[in-house]
Amino acid sequence: MTDLFAFFADPTTYAALITLIAMEIILGIDNLVFISIITNKLPEAQRGRARRIGIGLALVLRLLLLSLVFVIVHLTQPVFELFGHAFSWRDLVLIGGGLFLVWKATTEIHHSVDPEDPKDAMMGRAVTATMGAVIVQILLLDLVFSLDSIITAVGMTEEIGIMVVAVVVAVGTMLAAAGPLSRFLERNPTVVMLALGFLMMIGMTLIADGFGFHVPKGYIYAAMAFSTLVEVLNIFARRKRRIDAASGLGTSTAGHGSGH
Repeated sequence: MTDLFAFFADPTTYAALITLIAMEIILGIDNLVFISIITNKLPEAQRGRARRIGIGLALVLRLLLLSLVFVIVHLTQPVFELFGHAFSWRDLVLIGGGLFLVWKATTEIHHSVDPEDPKDAMMGRAVTATMGAVIVQILLLDLVFSLDSIITAVGMTEEIGIMVVAVVVAVGTMLAAAGPLSRFLERNPTVVMLALGFLMMIGMTLIADGFGFHVPKGYIYAAMAFSTLVEVLNIFARRKRRIDAASGLGTSTAGHGSGH
């Protein structure tokens, strides 16, 4: 008990906790964007349930991985060598997850831009049948992002209690933000295309990381932030054009009426 009080009385405990929570939330953005895009393809009545299941699976997976943290640490140990590079189980998971993200983002972009794609014509029937498939896809990406998240947490602190609190807070934040983000993406189709581009970039980053080419996360998030800022400006510009057009129409109608 004395050790517990000493642990929580130490200011470094709170510094580590706040830093780790921030890091977990940032790392969870990728997962949240994917969950929002994939669940928006379901009927509206099923989206909230699918998001809760997907994010709940993320929490369960991360807590499960935390309970196996000593095993997870050893996943970074090389298991075989190919073309002069030693691959670990972590590398293989990152490469597999990256390939899945690139494939999924490419497929979604193709469905969005191909006017002859028959999928849209069957969308009502197709999406109803894919609730299970959506959950499976979310589970696969949860595994990749959870593994990367836990390895990052282990590198920042050795206290399991801090990791558990950080993971629970971060996943709770994802759950709170999932609904508003999904509705925002649904109202702004161009943002969906931007988000798919982000997922493709993240997938390529995971593949590169798996092959030993580490890309600093700061560069990735800086590029995403800049692109998001440009898109936000585009949204405001489009909104202003609609308001101007509506005002011009109203003025034109009023003038036409007064002329009679």
